[in-house]
Amino acid sequence: MRFEGTKNYVATDDLQVAVNAAITLERPLLVKGEPGTGKTELARQVARALDIPMLEWNIKSTTKAQQGLYEYDAVSRLRDSQLGDKRVNDVANYIKPGKLWQAFDSDRRMLLLIDEIDKADIEFPNDLLQELDKMAFHVYETGQTISARQRPIVIITSNNEKELPDAFLRRCFFHYIRFPDADTMQQIIDVHFPDIKKSLVEAALTQFYELRETPGLKKKPSTSEVLDWLKLLLAEDLDAADLRRDSNESLPRLHGALLKNEQDVHLFERLAFMARGRR
Repeated sequence: MRFEGTKNYVATDDLQVAVNAAITLERPLLVKGEPGTGKTELARQVARALDIPMLEWNIKSTTKAQQGLYEYDAVSRLRDSQLGDKRVNDVANYIKPGKLWQAFDSDRRMLLLIDEIDKADIEFPNDLLQELDKMAFHVYETGQTISARQRPIVIITSNNEKELPDAFLRRCFFHYIRFPDADTMQQIIDVHFPDIKKSLVEAALTQFYELRETPGLKKKPSTSEVLDWLKLLLAEDLDAADLRRDSNESLPRLHGALLKNEQDVHLFERLAFMARGRR
C-alpha cells in the first residue's frame, strides 16, 4: 500500500513520504497544521487512493477515550430489568461498539481518522496509548478481548491548540503540513478551478499572501478560505482588474470569505484610514 496523492488532492512529496512511512511502521500518523490546510481531507483521500473504507471519529471537548472503545448502557439495562425484559440476561445487548472497536472488528483493513485530538481533555491521548499500540482492548463487562483482525491505518489530526503528551507522541509518526507556498497553492487551485483565468489567480494570490503577512492579524486566512474566496470572485464575474482597483490599502473584495473576526476587519479599516491620511 503506497499513497501517491490523488487527482483531487495535492500531496507534497514530504507528505507522501510521511503517509507511507506511517503505513510501513504501522504507527498512527499525527498530522498538525493550521486549520484549513487539508488535514481531515488528507485522511479521506488516503482512504480513496488505497481503496479502503474509512471511519471518522470527530473529537469534541467532552469526548472521552472510552467512547472510542465501547459504551455500556447501564441505564437501559436497569430500565429493562424493571420491565422484565429478557434481554437483561445478556450484558452484551447493552454494549455499544465505538469507532476503534468497529475498525478492529472489520474483516477489511480500514482507515481510522481521529480528528482534532487536541480538542479533548489532556488525558485523552494517554488513555488510548495501549489500545493504539497493541491494537487490542479488554471489555470488562463481557470479559472478551477485542483485537484488530486487520491492523487499521490510523491518521490523527491536531490544530496544535494544546501540547500532546510525550508518551503519545513517541508512538506516532509526525508530520506538520506547512502552509502552501504560491506554487503549491497554484496547483491546489488548478485542481478545484481548472478553467479559472491565470491573471485572476495571480492577482488574487498576490493580495491573499499580502493579507496573510499583515502584522497584527489575529487569524490568518487558510487554504480552504482562499478557495471559498475564489469561488465567490468567479460567481461575481470579477477579474484581475477588479482586484487591483481594491488596492492593498483597503479591505479586499468580498473580504468576509477571508477575514473572520471584527478585530481583523478593524485592522484593515485603520490601515486604509492611515493610507488616506498620507495622501
